[in-house]
Amino acid sequence: MAAEMVAPAWMHEQITAEEYASWSEEQCAGIEIVDGMVVVSPGVSKRHNRLARILANALDAAAGPGWNADTDFDVRLQDIPLTNRRPDVIVYRADTIDITPTRPEHVLLVAEVVSPGSETTDRIVKVDQYAKAGIGFYWRIEQAATGVPLVYTYLLDLATKTYLDGDVFSGVLKVTAPFAAEIDLGQV
Repeated sequence: MAAEMVAPAWMHEQITAEEYASWSEEQCAGIEIVDGMVVVSPGVSKRHNRLARILANALDAAAGPGWNADTDFDVRLQDIPLTNRRPDVIVYRADTIDITPTRPEHVLLVAEVVSPGSETTDRIVKVDQYAKAGIGFYWRIEQAATGVPLVYTYLLDLATKTYLDGDVFSGVLKVTAPFAAEIDLGQV
């Protein structure tokens, strides 16, 4: 086996929150930490990135001054064992922009754009983790064969810490409280 194919030692050991905090932005990009172990996220397509950016921009505009919508940063779901997820889109309280790490109580919504290689994680694993962490809304965006994405929405049931199925949107996503917006998904 070629030397460049051998994973670094840190990928085989549990990472603590303190160790992770000492890593650079470059080291943290493209990875998630699940139960203390590094999970390398698969590369994503331009269409995936564009869809996430369009969604984040529309949610940011619709959210008003109390909320921010962004892409590509960690949400600390638990400290021990360390679990950091990096949703494709996150809506969080604006007054927590400088608080690190971002915690579930700062987050209103997470959205994942499903890509080849992330189907099981986005459809099953992350749904459960986000619900158990108490994040109120989860959206899963599927890139349909028609070219127009499908958005599956879920609402947290606080009593069971599971998500209830919401509406499914295609073409135009009509977002209501706490936002008021229509997002044209046909423009991806």
